[in-house]
Amino acid sequence: MTFAFLLTSFIVCLAPGIGVVYTLSMTLGGGLRPGFLAVIGCTLATVVHLVAALAGLAAVLHTSALLFQAIKWAGVAYLLWMAWGTLRGRGTLKVEAAKPADALRIVRRGIMLNILNPKLPLFFLAFLPQFIDPGRAATPQLVTLGMAFCAMTAAVFALYALLAGTMRARVLASERAMAWMRRAFAASFAALGLKLAFERA
Repeated sequence: MTFAFLLTSFIVCLAPGIGVVYTLSMTLGGGLRPGFLAVIGCTLATVVHLVAALAGLAAVLHTSALLFQAIKWAGVAYLLWMAWGTLRGRGTLKVEAAKPADALRIVRRGIMLNILNPKLPLFFLAFLPQFIDPGRAATPQLVTLGMAFCAMTAAVFALYALLAGTMRARVLASERAMAWMRRAFAASFAALGLKLAFERA
């Protein structure tokens, strides 16, 4: 595993996307515990996409326009639903402590938000082979690189959660800040939904 791969993975994970927005909104809304639960959900979805890519689903998605479109529009609908719920204060950005019973729901939402992005397995299929040593067996290298990417995803998202946790007290002290935060996250989910709607296989 090269430094170039780790650096590239870090930059890719650092770029704001669905998982980052969800992690930030959960942390600001409920604190570090919900934020870390969101990290778990998003990371598990990344692992699922990795397995799908290694199993050849990425190739199927690339050749099956119907399957790609079905997954894509399910993801768009889910993101828009999250945007509406957040705007109305019933979605991710709710200022309250997460109850034990909510843990599974938070993780499940993180999985759903990321699993409905059909570009992720295609990303793995295009990204990982660039760092394979042609003189060694490919499959073990792909698994190692993929798991390293998933670990990087968890670490970067956890960092986002920690940073959001340090800002949380200041944000909660202002009702106006909370209102604008809700609008910002709702707009982010809606924008990500629209971006996904225009994605092509």
